Amino acid sequence: MSLNIKPLTSTFGAEITGVDIVSPLADDDFAAIRSVFEVHGVLYFPDQPMDDDQQVAFSDLFGPLERTVSTNPAGGSPFARQSNIDIETGERIPLDDPRMAYQKGNYLWHADSTFKTVPSLCSVLSAREVPPDGGATEFVSTAAAYDALDDEMKVTLEDLVVEHDFAYSRQRTGFQLTDTQIAELPAARHRLVRVNPETGRKSLMIGAHAKEIIGWPLDKGQALLDDLLVRATENQAVYRHAWRTGDVLVWDNRATLHRATVFDAARHRRIMQRTTVSDMDVEYETN
Repeated sequence: MSLNIKPLTSTFGAEITGVDIVSPLADDDFAAIRSVFEVHGVLYFPDQPMDDDQQVAFSDLFGPLERTVSTNPAGGSPFARQSNIDIETGERIPLDDPRMAYQKGNYLWHADSTFKTVPSLCSVLSAREVPPDGGATEFVSTAAAYDALDDEMKVTLEDLVVEHDFAYSRQRTGFQLTDTQIAELPAARHRLVRVNPETGRKSLMIGAHAKEIIGWPLDKGQALLDDLLVRATENQAVYRHAWRTGDVLVWDNRATLHRATVFDAARHRRIMQRTTVSDMDVEYETN
């Protein structure tokens, strides 16, 4: 197999062709994909329509999959469903339904599962059904954002620990989790500077779930987190992916942020199936 690699931006992301990720992959073929992933952060595989079993099989190659909790319609499964379509009825979910309000949090810049004690290595998102317009997903590189910092700022950030809280990020959009949901997803603490163990490259562990810097006054910590988010999302390259049915994207949650964009959910259908891989090989801050 010979991968064809086409950069998506000047600093991160790659379109990958010349490989069939729907069928079982040989070890050498996946090793080549994994090497590109470690360098580029976002991988785009066009025209790779897959079903649930095929997506799980491909995702498993990266590592153990998370099980989704009750906040997601696919709770209890390895899938985090991103859709305006009811799983049971196949009909569009009304715009005033709490399930649609819950999804507004996806419009904030974030990395998946930073609020978990063991955060995510990567996510795999498969486009099953897409609207005719809208609904793109945007990405930025928090590794490129770290690289752009001056030395003084890098020293300031090196030993900082941040608390990440899913309830906090959802509250920012006006959605209140139940006590049961909050208990399922307690806050977690992680170092602000995250290091890729394969490459040694550093990135910023920031985004909508980042609530406070431990040991700092709340307002001062939030101001720094907000400043870093602006640096990452406004001063760096943004890759905007306009989805087509059958597209598959894999992104590195250690080194990127992403967000959804709006579409006409009252008129059009959108079904996106996400699997999320745990980063089990790294020991994380928990105190």
